[in-house]
Amino acid sequence: MKAWIIGTSRIAITTAALMASQTAIAQDDPQGAATTPETGGIAEIVVTAQKRAENLQDVPISITAVSGEALANSQGTSLQALQGQIPNVQIDNFANTPQSAVFTVRGIGVIEPDPYAGNTVSIVVDGVPQFFSMGALLDLYDVDRIEVLRGPQGTLFGANTTGGVINVVTKQPTGEFGGQLKGVYGNYNRFDVTGSIEAPLVKDVLSLKVAGIHTQRKGWVTNVVDGSDMGSKSLDAVRAYLRFTPSSDFDATLQGEYVRARNGSPIIVNGARPGEALYVPPGTQGMYVSPCAGTGSCEAPDKYFSANNTVPDESNMDTYSGTLTMNWRNTALGDLTSITGYKHFKLREFTDQDGTPLFLNDTYRRTTGWQFSQELRTNIALTDTLDLIAGGFYLKDSYSHIQAYRLQFAAPGLLQTNLQDQDNYSVSGFAQAYWKATDKLKLQAGIRYSHERTVSTPSLITSIGNPLGSNYTGEGNLVIGSFTTGGRKSWNNIGWKVGADYEIVDDTLLYASWARGFKSGGFTARVGVPADGANPFNPEKVDTFEAGVKTDLLDRHLRINLAAFYTNYRDMQVAQIYFDRDTNTQGNRILNAGKSEIKGFELEATAVPVTGMTLRGSLAYLDAKYKEFLYNDPLSGQTIDLRGYRLQNAPKWNATVGANFVVPLGNGADLVADVNYTYTASKYYTAILDTPRSRIQPTHLVDGTLTYRPDGAAWSIGLWGTNLLDSRYLSTVYDSPGYAGLAGYAPPRQYGVSASVNF
Repeated sequence: MKAWIIGTSRIAITTAALMASQTAIAQDDPQGAATTPETGGIAEIVVTAQKRAENLQDVPISITAVSGEALANSQGTSLQALQGQIPNVQIDNFANTPQSAVFTVRGIGVIEPDPYAGNTVSIVVDGVPQFFSMGALLDLYDVDRIEVLRGPQGTLFGANTTGGVINVVTKQPTGEFGGQLKGVYGNYNRFDVTGSIEAPLVKDVLSLKVAGIHTQRKGWVTNVVDGSDMGSKSLDAVRAYLRFTPSSDFDATLQGEYVRARNGSPIIVNGARPGEALYVPPGTQGMYVSPCAGTGSCEAPDKYFSANNTVPDESNMDTYSGTLTMNWRNTALGDLTSITGYKHFKLREFTDQDGTPLFLNDTYRRTTGWQFSQELRTNIALTDTLDLIAGGFYLKDSYSHIQAYRLQFAAPGLLQTNLQDQDNYSVSGFAQAYWKATDKLKLQAGIRYSHERTVSTPSLITSIGNPLGSNYTGEGNLVIGSFTTGGRKSWNNIGWKVGADYEIVDDTLLYASWARGFKSGGFTARVGVPADGANPFNPEKVDTFEAGVKTDLLDRHLRINLAAFYTNYRDMQVAQIYFDRDTNTQGNRILNAGKSEIKGFELEATAVPVTGMTLRGSLAYLDAKYKEFLYNDPLSGQTIDLRGYRLQNAPKWNATVGANFVVPLGNGADLVADVNYTYTASKYYTAILDTPRSRIQPTHLVDGTLTYRPDGAAWSIGLWGTNLLDSRYLSTVYDSPGYAGLAGYAPPRQYGVSASVNF
């Protein structure tokens, strides 16, 4: 497989070679393998997982690094392209809110689309944590690398990283003139154009860079109402940098980005079973057969159908963001870094919530949110053997959200309008020290104090009026009930990490650590019952014990990394949607499960047996179960002991196998072939009780590329395909108690051509 060093004009030529193997940044080797020029072996990988540049093999963390070129070559345009490629990491979305991300690492994740639930996996872009899960399935272009850190990362990255961190680093300006342009065409009328250009304004002092993307495609689900496609995508984004380097001891980079998404509305596939609410029997005019029509788990059909006949086909999102990064080197306080970030977004979307040709229920959702963050830290060598990273962090965020839910099936014109207004802030101080006790032994210890506060004022208005009107706010309708609830609450926490690593022989590192992570509490904001919004849910805490080995063998022609872990998960926050019998209203709340126990391992390997051949593979095991959880089931009215039940979105096994071959064609030209197989075991998705309908079946996916690259030329052309066997799967299933299931389909086979040019 092939990846290129920062600033090179060469082209990556593999689909997923870096995803499982961790070969994220390699030397510019014309043979096409990720090899060192001295030995032909596997190249060194530079990451910033500990907020300083280090060789990945020297970082005592379970981490997978993915180059931006590898991601682009897999034809992925968002983080969702990494689903299944990284051990013990699940990346997806919700069926009825595709703009909201679902990240789960080692069984730890949030199964709730609205911002009040927070995150357990932090998405960090160029040093700025992204608070909102809305829009967190980042649209990726001109990316240098993605680092996926598994396990709690609270000491350096703050609260709400109990599962891990996905650290995205974009390609920064180099001060040299150059650029690149790439076009992609594929089935479903897919058309992508990505590119970048950099121009020095003042040599060695000031440089300007602009990068952008346009991507569009039709949807692969057919609307049985009118035969149109559903789930279309159209997105434009532009990012600009201005880099100022007046001296070797100071640099500043100002960057801004605008993302404009104009996608089709969320697709709801009706997952009802015979006799359930909202079930429409097969044979009904214009209806399709439910994928959950049987008594077992849901199965995706050969052809994808759904229905939308009541709302506009619209899911629009606009995002503005800016970052200012400044570095002062060799000061009396060490190397100082300041990162200031701001982000603002607006989301507006409609959903035909029943997914049938009938007018039963639908929703309108509108969200406006912003965040401001500031980090100031120093990296200082206190002695020849003792280094310290210390600093402070501040985050302020605010959002307002409206969800208007029309329940036409219950009563003509019935409308429930949920309003959310929430403000949060967090301030913390942190320090992490690294002590080189001997030439072979290193010790580390870190601590972080956090103070977080939430102010929440959710409300619900129930009204009745014209069911066919476009006014989703309820204005002008007869109000038949309303309430406002919420409150203010603060939380304090001290998290830590201690660890040791020992180089037993050259290129073989043993390490062990104990880390405590923390996710703050909050208030349920999408309320149907007053008590759900008035009573805050409590913080959750995670203790993870991890041990591993990282080794390069056979003159760096074989790399094997293995990590094993045990996690004690307390007061786990679990999202619950239920039907309240007393008020005949749908309720939402976050429960605190007593305790969960998670254990497993991640094995990653890369081999370069001969020049021009790279083999890679990974294997992950995850045993994630409740240990203490007495669950009051609102549907049956019974208390159920969930000890031994599997956690949601936590498959037991995950594996990848891949190969990359570089075939010389003569005259210096190369033909590069890459193939990758991904397996993800069955998992339960959005159902606390692990019901059969919530089960996602095991998935087997095969991707491949074939690329022609003339030697020394600045261009390449290629063929690509994802899900080459055209296997059909469900990607999400929400089993709603007392209601129909909501399902979503995984992408079918996609294929096309690509062409790139660099200058």
